[in-house]
Amino acid sequence: MKIRPLHDRVIIKRLEEERTSPGGIVIPDTATEKPIRGEVMAVGKGKILESGDIRPLDLKVKDKVLFGKYSGTEVKIDGQEYLVMREEDVMAVLD
Repeated sequence: MKIRPLHDRVIIKRLEEERTSPGGIVIPDTATEKPIRGEVMAVGKGKILESGDIRPLDLKVKDKVLFGKYSGTEVKIDGQEYLVMREEDVMAVLD
């Protein structure tokens, strides 16, 4: 990837949501919401504390995460869409 996030920011690629309901009905693109799951593509060095120390991030590359519906800033790099957000905007890591 040609982008490196600064400090406590992460780059996330959205994971595609299921296009079929549990009952087998195909959901069209216009009716689906943006996915709230993604994969971490890059992480910054860490949060700079008031003391000047750097606290490393808990997230690492390839983590699958949950984030808020409207979290982050969308950017397009080499034709791919990514989200740039702070680590604190990530709600959970999926195992």
